[in-house]
Amino acid sequence: MTALQCILALSALISPLSVALVPPRRSLRGAGCSRRMAETEASDSLSISVELVSSVTDVDPEQWNACAGENNPFLQHSFFEALESSGSACKTEGWEPVHLVAKGEDNEVLGVVPLYRKSHSMGEYVFDQQWASFHRIAGGSMFGRGYYPKLQSCVPFTPATGPRLLVHPKAADRGGEEERLKVMMTLAQGLKAVTDKFGLSSAHVTFLTREEWLAMGRVGFKQRLGVQYHWRNQGYETFDDFLATLKQPKRKNIKQERRRVAQAPVTIKRLRGAEIEPRHWEAFYKFYLNTVEQHWARDYLTEDFFNRLGGSMSDRVLLVVAEENDTGELVAGALNLIGEDCIYGRNWGCSKQYDSLHFECCYYQAIEAAIELGIDRVEAGAQGEHKIRRGYLPTLTYSAHYLADGPGPFVEGIENFLEEERRQIYHTLAVLTIQESPFKGEDVLTDHLASQGVILKDNSIYVEEPRRV
Repeated sequence: MTALQCILALSALISPLSVALVPPRRSLRGAGCSRRMAETEASDSLSISVELVSSVTDVDPEQWNACAGENNPFLQHSFFEALESSGSACKTEGWEPVHLVAKGEDNEVLGVVPLYRKSHSMGEYVFDQQWASFHRIAGGSMFGRGYYPKLQSCVPFTPATGPRLLVHPKAADRGGEEERLKVMMTLAQGLKAVTDKFGLSSAHVTFLTREEWLAMGRVGFKQRLGVQYHWRNQGYETFDDFLATLKQPKRKNIKQERRRVAQAPVTIKRLRGAEIEPRHWEAFYKFYLNTVEQHWARDYLTEDFFNRLGGSMSDRVLLVVAEENDTGELVAGALNLIGEDCIYGRNWGCSKQYDSLHFECCYYQAIEAAIELGIDRVEAGAQGEHKIRRGYLPTLTYSAHYLADGPGPFVEGIENFLEEERRQIYHTLAVLTIQESPFKGEDVLTDHLASQGVILKDNSIYVEEPRRV
């Protein structure tokens, strides 16, 4: 019996979660808040102020994008502007922009945090509605506030991973990695200062990077884990190279699904840039609404948002469409955004059903595109264990939560919940990877689990959490 078989035969045991803390090099001192929310000294020579702006348009696009970098399309100034200007993420929808901006003594932008004051928990994909209920039950009102409004740092309606504490590269240019980390920690402390100043219950930072997650844990944010399903490019040159790494039944299943679509009376096209015409966006918005209706969901994104996205970011869009051969009618579409190292699958919809069309448009076309473009991974959105057998392995996601309430039943209850949830997340990730992975060979599985901090040893599952920043 192999080690993996032993794991499946026995109850999985997760070792106690321990994290070695690295003392901060310098404490960050929060000051009084108004529009200028906090001032800190990030070094002997650099004084930083933190303030809020009511729209992304209040920040120069060039400065915002310098902080965001070019890697992640969702962090671009134009993406947030499309959300705000289209009425998708705005105060009337419960998403009031209050973006946090860090500036130096000469008023230069050193960092930004995309931030919203929210009156609900919809459109976030890290679920805390039960926290709100527990806040009422556990006496949260004794602090003179309800759970809402709260602060939320994320990309609205988008469960895509990426940085949230966006630091201008000039910080690193000026003082190296140490200076960059100090600005990042100033942004984290600024979130706490804003929360406390306005008497809010909490601040939540979701789908952030592992580095940010560890750093924010050091300054009092509660740490939470989640799971998504991501595909990794192992240097494949063709889709067949990818198939060759799979177990025979899984490989056969994918070939059958792709064959069904190839034999259907439709043509699949991958469109980018100027290839995407207004008629494509018009059809896709209808597909999007169909999906919303079928799942009893909410149409968070307006038609104007998609039009703005096509106008300002068409070079970052990959739109996969299915077109009927006889009529030329568009019958399905999958929206992806392209980063430097990742293709992000976002929305899917159709007007007619064809066997396996969803899998082809959303998963296999994205994999083919990643291979052709030499892109490292594909994130296929939230949820969906069915993605595993198609090559998308369980992968940890991270969120950090500042709870302003002092010691008491609410905070203690959330801490206990997060500790137990984290154990369950690690256990679920390990078992799903072992049981459902389509890949041949144990090395693939053990390497993937090790990359997530999970070690298989002595027929047990151990968690090896990294040291904090």
